[in-house]
Amino acid sequence: MSGQVSIDVLRDVTLAPLATWQIGGPAAYYVEPTSPPELAEALRFAEERRLPVLALGGASNMLISDRGFPGLVIRYLDESVETARRGDILEVRVGAGHLFSRLARRMTREGWSGLEWAEGIPGTVGGAIAGNAGAFRGQIADVVSTVRSIDSAGEIRECSGEECSFAYRTSIFKQRGLSAGYIISAILLLRAGDPEELTRRMQEIAATRKRNSPTGSSCGSVFKNPPGDFAGRLVQAAGLLGAEEGAAQISTKHGNYIVNRGGATADEVMRLIERARREVHAQFGIELELEVRLVGFDTPSR
Repeated sequence: MSGQVSIDVLRDVTLAPLATWQIGGPAAYYVEPTSPPELAEALRFAEERRLPVLALGGASNMLISDRGFPGLVIRYLDESVETARRGDILEVRVGAGHLFSRLARRMTREGWSGLEWAEGIPGTVGGAIAGNAGAFRGQIADVVSTVRSIDSAGEIRECSGEECSFAYRTSIFKQRGLSAGYIISAILLLRAGDPEELTRRMQEIAATRKRNSPTGSSCGSVFKNPPGDFAGRLVQAAGLLGAEEGAAQISTKHGNYIVNRGGATADEVMRLIERARREVHAQFGIELELEVRLVGFDTPSR
């Protein structure tokens, strides 16, 4: 890919309204490319100025510091979807900026199985791939055929699902960051199914989510589930349901959710995270690992 395109880079854009937690300070620079050439230009902009880069996506699985992010935040907005049927298999080529749950609902409604478990999962396809999103015994790794990414030189890379090194809530794109490239699109392979049965399954999942998930602004699960157990159960057993720091609260309904009750700061959420990890370790000897990504903090995510 050669040549340059014009991109509109903004300064000091507050990130809180873009995050599901509704928390986060300003991005020093911010851009919303809609195509691979624009995305490559944004990456070049950052490289020339030696700026750190944050791929924002739906900001549904990250806690952004109150100080914000000192580099370039890129929110890629390609929401394109193209499909091709090969017998009982549907090949779905989807832009990384497409909302994941919207894609899941459409495919399920049209009778294609493989994404019905994703009902209610926030964020974009790109973010779901980077974090290997999963729920109800499903994960996106199960349907990914190919992922395309781009680097600051405009070079497009293509890797198979196996080459993505998918594991529990991670992938090569989360492990290596932008050295693995910025995800621009993916090909997902779905199988034909009974539309009524698939829709019924999705409705059951939606009902379960509604029963178990608290209302209010959150990032979903804060901690990874440790082997053979559930983080929410451990936090609850440690007596921390309803624990508060300012306007941040460990949900009274689910121990693995921290809710912003209105005006919570990232530092308040971090104090609850540290308290939960400390108490669970003290009482059960288990070290909870973060599923949520920390952005703009000095403390690394564990």
